[in-house]
Order: sequence, then structure tokens, then C-alpha cells
Amino acid sequence: MRAIPMVILMTLATGAAHAQDGASIYNRCAACHTKTGAGVPGAYPPLNADFRALAAKAGGRRYLALAVIKGLSGPILVEGKTYRGMMPAQGGLDDAAVAAVLNHVGGTIAKTGLAFTSFTAKEVSGYRADGKMLTAADVARLHQSAGGK
Repeated sequence: MRAIPMVILMTLATGAAHAQDGASIYNRCAACHTKTGAGVPGAYPPLNADFRALAAKAGGRRYLALAVIKGLSGPILVEGKTYRGMMPAQGGLDDAAVAAVLNHVGGTIAKTGLAFTSFTAKEVSGYRADGKMLTAADVARLHQSAGGK
């Protein structure tokens, strides 16, 4: 029997940990969006059909990743209601962790709307690089043009 090199074991363990961490990372989000993703009327938007609509389009996927990475500042319209709150950037999350939390929301929390395709760390990395000069207000302005409902 051949031994598996430690580097491979560490890579496998890290990937598995990130895949399982989406639910744990979502605890940060649940403080505002609630455990079920229902949001708080007038304060924090629900993570449901709007999330799924965004995740089905290239611009929407970019917006969702940047919302986690950069945060949001300014009004957005979600499911016919305006939300004027601020979402802080979720610092300290690497690309795999951002993908994991988005996948948790898309696969477990948001159950209404279009089919969900998982995010990858590589995809998130591209959005992070592309959006490095954007502010939280810039990201909020992307919501509607990205396909938000």
C-alpha cells in the first residue's frame, strides 16, 4: 500500500473543510438575513428568489460574490421592496470560503426560483480580481443591472 503525500492530504482536508464550512460561515449572514434567509422587512433582504435569479446570470454571480467580498452600501430593490441598509464586507474569507457560503445559500437557503449552479473558488477569484477597485456603494448599484428582482 502506497502512502499519500502530506501535501495531498492537506489539500484534500482543506477542500473538504471549505465545502462543509458554508453552513458555519452563513452564521455571520444569519445575524441579519436570519437562519432561514427570510431577512428582516425594511432592514435586510431575503435570500431566496432574488438570489437564485442573480446566480443564474454571469453578472449576477459576479454581484453575489462581490457583495460578500466588498459588502453593500446604498439602496437595493429586492422582491419589490427597497432595502437601504449596509452589508459589511466579510473580511477574512478566502475564495473557497466565499464560494462555500454562496453555495450554502443557493443550495440550502434559497429554494425558490431558477436552478442553482455552484460557485467555484476559481470563479470567485476572478470576480475578486475584477472588482478590486469597487466600493460597497458600487457593488450595490450593480444589483439591478445584474438581474436582481
